[in-house]
Amino acid sequence: MGLVVQKFGGTSVGSVERIQNVAERVAKTHAEGHQVVVTVSAMGKTTDELVSLAKQMSDQPPQREMDVLLTTGEQVTVSLLSMALLQKGLKTHPMTGWQAGIHTDSIHGKARIDRIDTNKVKKCLHAGEIVIVAGFQGLSPDGEITTLGRGGSDTTAVALAAALNADRCEIFTDVTGVYTADPRIAPQADKLKEISYEEMLELANLGAGVLHPRSVECAMTHRVQLVVRSSFSDEEGTTVKEADQMEEEMNVRGVAHDLHVARMKVIGLPNQAETLSTLFTRLSEAYINVDMIVTSEHEDDRIDVAFSVQDEEGDYARQVIVDLRDELDYLKVLSETGLAKVSTVGAGMVTNSGVAARMFYSLSEAGIRIKMVSTSEIKISCVIPRDQVQMAVRMLHTAFGLDAKEEILVEV
Repeated sequence: MGLVVQKFGGTSVGSVERIQNVAERVAKTHAEGHQVVVTVSAMGKTTDELVSLAKQMSDQPPQREMDVLLTTGEQVTVSLLSMALLQKGLKTHPMTGWQAGIHTDSIHGKARIDRIDTNKVKKCLHAGEIVIVAGFQGLSPDGEITTLGRGGSDTTAVALAAALNADRCEIFTDVTGVYTADPRIAPQADKLKEISYEEMLELANLGAGVLHPRSVECAMTHRVQLVVRSSFSDEEGTTVKEADQMEEEMNVRGVAHDLHVARMKVIGLPNQAETLSTLFTRLSEAYINVDMIVTSEHEDDRIDVAFSVQDEEGDYARQVIVDLRDELDYLKVLSETGLAKVSTVGAGMVTNSGVAARMFYSLSEAGIRIKMVSTSEIKISCVIPRDQVQMAVRMLHTAFGLDAKEEILVEV
């Protein structure tokens, strides 16, 4: 009837019993007459365990060797799922990422997919086989094993769906869809029936962990129909699709938060045209992802610049700036941790005024200090103290009328 790509995350395949449940779901889709390509993550906390083993060998394990190590986790899941499906009398073909024709650039640990040679996958599908592909991995131009970064299995699934022109890509996870906020933080969060690519991309970039941002970006570029569903129930999920007029009627569609934010502040930079270019070029060359940026001028031809990065990259970012001291001639650099980001997202914000005012008023009423602000046509983000995130998310969720009629009970 069609071609379906299904992706199952680490929680969904966290045990032998759960892998057998996944096999049941895959077999059901195949029995409906679909060709099926399955992408899987490593079981449960396997990747964390492998990282821990590497740390016992070296304080800073080399990225090439880490990629070789970490890709073994997905291969275990691929093998076990294939065995479970074979027990049901189905034909399968397990593959690593490189066997599936996934070619990437050469950046170990953060590789990006350049192209996918689908010949082998298509040959297996035409032979009636269920293709099971290890997510998160590929092959560099030099023939080296690479990984796509944490959450890269989502990207693998969407990229395969795009390359194969699949009818849809189903992302199975431990929640039943995309919510207006994290139900563990805001019990009144409501599940969305559908959401636009643009809104989902903003939410994913701003901390919503349901989908990896790169997977949403790939789906939006290639117009892959995405469905986020639960591995543990048959409840209807959330469809990620192109925006329509109905969606734009809502000012705010969701509230996202990111608990892993650090702020850097470089004080007394020369107020010259090339200063900021040099600073952020060097950070980019170090593969540090800069988020919010705020600048302010001094009367003595100097400027201050503050920006946010992921907490785990804070020390590295500071070192890059310290190494630029002589070249940039700044006065000092400050860093701050213990921060978080809370954001409101909605396609309707572009045509509706007052969203920023309501957001700032709600946070101020709760006594929450805003340290940085960033805006776009469909989102407003504020950096705030990390210990005030839960209160901020709940207040904003209520302030923008997103509360469901009944609380969502979520196992943590």
